[in-house]
Amino acid sequence: MNPSLFGFLNLNKPAGWTSHDCVAKVRRLLKIKKVGHGGTLDPLAIGVLPIAVGKATRLLQFLPDEKVYQARIRFGVQTTTDDLEGEIIETQPTDGLTFDRVQSPLEQFVGKIEQIPPAYSAIQQDGKRLYKLARAGKVVDVPPRCVEVHRIEVLAWHPGEFPELEVAIACGGGTYIRAIARDWGAALNIGGTLASLTRTHSCSLDLSGSLTLEQLATQTETNTFQPIQPDVPLAHLAEIALCDKDATRWCQGQRISCENPIPTSSDFLRIYRDGGQFLGISEFIQSEKILELVPKVVLVP
Repeated sequence: MNPSLFGFLNLNKPAGWTSHDCVAKVRRLLKIKKVGHGGTLDPLAIGVLPIAVGKATRLLQFLPDEKVYQARIRFGVQTTTDDLEGEIIETQPTDGLTFDRVQSPLEQFVGKIEQIPPAYSAIQQDGKRLYKLARAGKVVDVPPRCVEVHRIEVLAWHPGEFPELEVAIACGGGTYIRAIARDWGAALNIGGTLASLTRTHSCSLDLSGSLTLEQLATQTETNTFQPIQPDVPLAHLAEIALCDKDATRWCQGQRISCENPIPTSSDFLRIYRDGGQFLGISEFIQSEKILELVPKVVLVP
């Protein structure tokens, strides 16, 4: 075990692996027990899977939730899982489906929308995962949930017997791209399913800076792996630096009062010691005259 490892890994998840599979593999490669991920990817999907290592697992709850995907939606096909992992339920002819027509429902999937998660998903109902209930043949009434889609950009159109639309989707946490694919096909009255999915951005990490499991294995063998500094994915949170005396008191769990309130929409701040050492995350109580820092996650003694 290597307790000194502390930070994040921008993993490029391969197809066919679950997010849990990836976490287990990273544990073995890095020889460390404390490993967690920052947002599940379906086995079919590839791309950015943020991985927290060591004490950074305590920071997962503070990561930004915006994610960006590149997806291909196949029309004229409906499946049990709303992607090509499942069995085909029905196919329909797509004669007359033009590029202009296929784009017409786009705006109804942007903004704050209600969507029904796929029956095969990791959501729990009555203490059981939906996909386990679905595999057991049980019909489950999945309640809709409110999610936010920030934007959808059409990238390409691939005509054919079962044409495909390639799109980039930026959205908040909890959004199912499979559900968008299914509902887009339903809006056209021909059915739709997700053909492929790549997550290109998650928790401030981009696909261009990701590592494959093979690259990670090589770096661990050569002792060259360096995790991403734990505060890097937290840049969306405002920061405040404390003098040595206040920093020590804060690390001991004491509340610290500051005279200069700072504008922020979050309930949390990054805390540093003067000189740049990242200490952890603080909740805060802010009034017109004072800012009171309440330790939430302390990462150093």
